[in-house]
Amino acid sequence: MDKYPKQYIGLGTLPMHDTELAVKELARIKKIGLRGVQIGSNINDENLNEERFFPIFEACQNLNLAVMVHPWNMMGEKNMQRYWLPWLVGMPAETSRAMCSMIFGGIFERLPDLRVMFAHAGGSFLPTIGRIEHGFNCRPDLVAIDNNENPRKYLGKFWVDCITHDPLMLEYVLKLQGSKRVVLGSDYPLPAGRFGNWEIY
Repeated sequence: MDKYPKQYIGLGTLPMHDTELAVKELARIKKIGLRGVQIGSNINDENLNEERFFPIFEACQNLNLAVMVHPWNMMGEKNMQRYWLPWLVGMPAETSRAMCSMIFGGIFERLPDLRVMFAHAGGSFLPTIGRIEHGFNCRPDLVAIDNNENPRKYLGKFWVDCITHDPLMLEYVLKLQGSKRVVLGSDYPLPAGRFGNWEIY
C-alpha cells in the first residue's frame, strides 16, 4: 500500500454489533489512512436498515469512508447444504437483501453522499429490479412504508463490482449502472475466484 498508494487501498472492519464502538473505530480507521470498511450483508441476521446501524453509516458519510458490502451468514443456509447452494443461491440473495434493506429503509435517501459498493455485481438485485420495482408499485402498503422513492431511482447511485462470471450479464449490469459505477473485482483468493475467467467476469 505504501509503495502503490493509488493502486492498493486498505479497508477496515467494524464491530457492527456495538454501534458506539463501531463509530469510534471509524474515527481510528480514518486516522490511520484506510479509505473505508467492509461489512456483511446482515449483522447477526438483522437487516442493514435497522435504526441502530444508521449512526455507523452516518459516520461513514461524514468521514468520507466508503462501505463495501459482502454477503455472509446466508439466509436458509442450513436448509441447502448440498451442491454449494449457500454460495450459488444464498450469496446473490443476501446481497439483494442488503440492497433492498438500505433502499427501502431510506438509508440512501437520508445519506445521499454515502458511498457503498456491493459485491458480486449486486447479486440478484439488478437481475430482479423489475420485480422489486413492481412490488414497490403494486404493494406500497408493504414495501414503501419507510421510503416512498421508487427503487429504480437508486440505480447508478451505488457501486457494484464486475463479478458476474457471465459476459452477457456484465453487459446488462453496465447498462443499468453505467461504467463509472462498476469496479473491478476478482473474488481471489476465495474459492469462486480460483476458476474460470475471474480476472474479467
